Amino acid sequence: MNPFKLSTLAVAGLLPFHLQAQKAPNVVVILLDDMGYGDLSVTGAHGYKTPNIDRLCVDGMRFTHYYSPQAVSSASRAGLLTGCYPNRIGFSGALGPGSKVGIAQSEETIAEVLKKKNYACGAFGKWHLGDQPQFLPVHHGFDEYYGLPYSNDMWPFHPQNPKGYPPLPMIEGDRIVDPEITAGKQTQLTTQYTERAVRFIEKNKSKPFFLYLAHSMPHVPLFVSDKFKGKSEQGLYGDVMMEIDWSVGEVLKALEKNGLDRNTLVIFTSDNGPWINYGNHAGSTGGLREAKGAVFEGGQRVPCIMRWPAKIPAGAVCNQLASSIDLLPTIARLCDAPLPALKIDGLDISALMLGDENARPRSYFLYYYHRNSLEAVRNDKFKLVLPHLGRTYAGFLPGNNGQPGQVNERHQENLALYDLRRDPGERYDVKSQYPEVMAELMKIVETARADLGDDLTGNEGPGRRPIGKSE
Repeated sequence: MNPFKLSTLAVAGLLPFHLQAQKAPNVVVILLDDMGYGDLSVTGAHGYKTPNIDRLCVDGMRFTHYYSPQAVSSASRAGLLTGCYPNRIGFSGALGPGSKVGIAQSEETIAEVLKKKNYACGAFGKWHLGDQPQFLPVHHGFDEYYGLPYSNDMWPFHPQNPKGYPPLPMIEGDRIVDPEITAGKQTQLTTQYTERAVRFIEKNKSKPFFLYLAHSMPHVPLFVSDKFKGKSEQGLYGDVMMEIDWSVGEVLKALEKNGLDRNTLVIFTSDNGPWINYGNHAGSTGGLREAKGAVFEGGQRVPCIMRWPAKIPAGAVCNQLASSIDLLPTIARLCDAPLPALKIDGLDISALMLGDENARPRSYFLYYYHRNSLEAVRNDKFKLVLPHLGRTYAGFLPGNNGQPGQVNERHQENLALYDLRRDPGERYDVKSQYPEVMAELMKIVETARADLGDDLTGNEGPGRRPIGKSE
């Protein structure tokens, strides 16, 4: 075909399917904060609808056994962006304001991987990988950034921090552009992030781009704009989810308006499960056990939907094991970008995305928590919970209207084996019935301990790398 004619057809969006698919795909990752497995229409939400997110399912693939890298914010985001178990790169917990640590310069993010292929990279929303300038997105592969450096509850009105936090800042690039985000300004966060994301798409429509839209909501404290205030039948939480769904719709409209939708991979997921002791201001685990901060399924099994009309089959459901640590190597493969120089833990799951029903790229997943505690492991059917002290919400009434209920942070969990195929709620210990499964999973545990260590057994692990430290 004549090159001039090919270019003209490309601009008009009239290229044949096989030629459109040859272009480097755009990538959009939409990450929610504390959204639970049951918080979407397609997973059983009550009192509100999420039609734009549902549309992603209709047009793409929903993953049903998809895991956040860890059941807490900073660690989870570090895992998603670097393709590593967070403890491999020194991350644990949720970094607070003024932290002297953050993502190391030696680690490569998805943005840094894609910059090698001349992608434009933008991040909008919550960061939480360190708030010192050297840790911010514009120093880790992103061309632009606008958002909060950490969780929106890390401000002077946190109900559980008697010492108080400093004022919550808004950052653009690596500079504070608003030193104090008030309650009134929090109502505009979802809208502002969305508008920035849409402008980024418009500005970069003629070149490949990576958009990382990390909403501050539905993490508490919940805030919603007047557009959706009082619109749901589930109170403020439902209002917030409706506004997030609107945001997804605006991103999809921007892609369609600019003729980019067919060749853009959109990934929608959450950083961990819901913070259920916040009661009516918390999401739903969809019946899974425990929630945020625990290695049971309610803490780490999260929704994930992927849409790429040029490649991913429409209306598909994937029941194979996958995690957000798999996004970096998968995106690198699809965008023909080189992997990071340092070892990562993620696996290429592109075969799953593209509809290969026989693909089994991930045979197991490790559940870490605290600094470096290996607390559980699963294969395709079974999950082994190792003895540890962990968080439980059981036995406590949840709070209401922004005030939390109690939790037990040092509940003794004993060795137990769960058949996730029959018992996704992890209620029935079947280790006595499956000694061969116990042996198989313990081999995986010992291999992991030899590499990444395990605080529960006093092993530091030679494969771990130090977190970054501020200058």
